[in-house]
Amino acid sequence: MSIKKYLTLTRAGIIEALQFRLSFLVMIIGNLLYLIVIYFLWKAIYASAGTDVVGGMTFSDTLIYLVLATALYNFMEMYTVWEIGRNIQSGKIVLDLLKPMEYRRYLFWSYSGSFVTQFFLTFLPTFIAVSILTHGAISFGVNLPLFVVSVIMAISINYSIDFIVGTICLYTESIWGINIMKQVIVLLLSGATIPIAFFPEPLKSAMFYLPFQSIYNAPLTVLLHGGSDIESALRLMGMQLVWVVIMNVISIVFWKASLRQITVNGG
Repeated sequence: MSIKKYLTLTRAGIIEALQFRLSFLVMIIGNLLYLIVIYFLWKAIYASAGTDVVGGMTFSDTLIYLVLATALYNFMEMYTVWEIGRNIQSGKIVLDLLKPMEYRRYLFWSYSGSFVTQFFLTFLPTFIAVSILTHGAISFGVNLPLFVVSVIMAISINYSIDFIVGTICLYTESIWGINIMKQVIVLLLSGATIPIAFFPEPLKSAMFYLPFQSIYNAPLTVLLHGGSDIESALRLMGMQLVWVVIMNVISIVFWKASLRQITVNGG
C-alpha cells in the first residue's frame, strides 16, 4: 500500500484536530494549572528534604523533567482505547474491519494527524520555552537525534499497550475501568508523574526491564543526559527496541485471536 494513503489519513487527522481549537485552549490552561501544582509540590518536597539533591536530581532537574514529561504525554496521547471501545459497543468495528487496510494500522494512521498538531502546538513550544528559561540546561548535540528515535519507539510501545487494552473490550464490552487502571499504571511506572530516579533501588532496577519506562523515562533521559552519557542512552534505546518488537507481536497476536469474540450490539 502506498505511503500516500497513510498521509491522507494523517492530513485528515490534522484537519479534524484543528476543528476543535477550543479544546487546545482548555488543554493548555489545564496543563498550566497542573504545572503550577507540580512546582509548589516539589518545592515543598525539596524544602522538607533539607538537601538540594534528592535521588540524584536537583529541584531544577526535577522540574525540567516533569514539564517535558507533561508535554510528551500530551504529544503521545492517542485515546486509542476509547476509540476501540466505542467502535465495539456501537458495532462500527465491523465496518472498520471491511476497510482495505488492516485495522490496527488504520487506527494508528487515523490518529497520526494528532501527533503533528500536538507536536507544533504543545511539545515544541514547551521545549523551546524550557530551553530558553533554563539557560542551556538541555544540551544540543547527538542527544537530539537520539531523542527523536527514542520518541518514535515510545509512540510504538504506547500504541501497542493501548491497542492491547482496547482489544480487551471485545471480551468485556466495557473499557472505562480497565483504561483508568491502565493509565494509572503507565503514568506511575513510566516516570511521567514521578521520576524513576526517586524510586527505591530494587524497584528502579526492576522497572528498567518493564515496557512502561520506555514510554517517558527513556526518551527524557536520552534528551537530558544522552549527550554526556551516550552508552547509557544507547542501552535505554536498546531496551526500547526490544519492547517495540515484543509489544507489537503481542498486540497483533492478541487482536487476531480475539476477533472471533466480536458481537454486534448496534450500528
